[in-house]
Amino acid sequence: MKSLTEKILTQVITKRPPHTYKGSFGRVIIIGGTVQYGGAVIMNALGALNAGAGLVTVATDPANFTAIHSQLPEAMVVDFNADLTALIQQHDVILIGSGLGDRFDILQATFAAIYPKHILIVDGSALTLVAQHHLPWPNSQLVITPHQMEWQRLSGVSIPQQAFEAFNVLACGKFNVRPILVLKQFHTQIYTPTDIYELTIGGPHQAVGGMGDTLAGIIAGFAAQFFAVSLADAVLAAVYTHSAIADELAETHYITRPTAISDALPRFMKKYAN
Repeated sequence: MKSLTEKILTQVITKRPPHTYKGSFGRVIIIGGTVQYGGAVIMNALGALNAGAGLVTVATDPANFTAIHSQLPEAMVVDFNADLTALIQQHDVILIGSGLGDRFDILQATFAAIYPKHILIVDGSALTLVAQHHLPWPNSQLVITPHQMEWQRLSGVSIPQQAFEAFNVLACGKFNVRPILVLKQFHTQIYTPTDIYELTIGGPHQAVGGMGDTLAGIIAGFAAQFFAVSLADAVLAAVYTHSAIADELAETHYITRPTAISDALPRFMKKYAN
């Protein structure tokens, strides 16, 4: 197992070329946020936008539209009860699951609309729904971001055994395409197709609701614009960035709010792009 270090940031975060436009930095669609969990997709979108995704659309319950417009005028919103097939196919990165609740119908329809060209990030409630319904994974570039209990549901491996068995589960054929696994825990582990990395920064100041939603959004933003370096490296850089900012904030704050991490992203990334 390798330690994930700051070096990944200089390898991934680059200065933007002058002759580019918003479409050059990826199109992200975020699908989730039932009436009671609208904050989850707001934090997704804040993470993706502030990480630099060129265009962000949020497909959510209409009850969340006003809150999203007020928090993120840069984001577009659509009703997640509509047929999203054509819209999904217009996007590069699909993030589904944060605050999705029990809406298996939306998850199933989304998986059916996925093409191999897509980067699919599956988070939160969607992971539990996949496990409950034994839903086959689509053929795409796949990133999954479970915490340990969600991974137990997906893999069937108990939490005490996960550090020893995760690599075997990923290799056993459960997935059509082997995913990048971000296994969230005290020291988050990232399983790429070739290596296992462990995050050695971060701390209890991150034990706040919404932290994983923000991380998923940052991963989506990094994947949208830096996937050409490699999707694995983009995910690694996103995970490191999330905790590095949290640690900086914790120098003067007792806890780290997920939205504060998103607010700090453009400044933090500028430092490494230069």
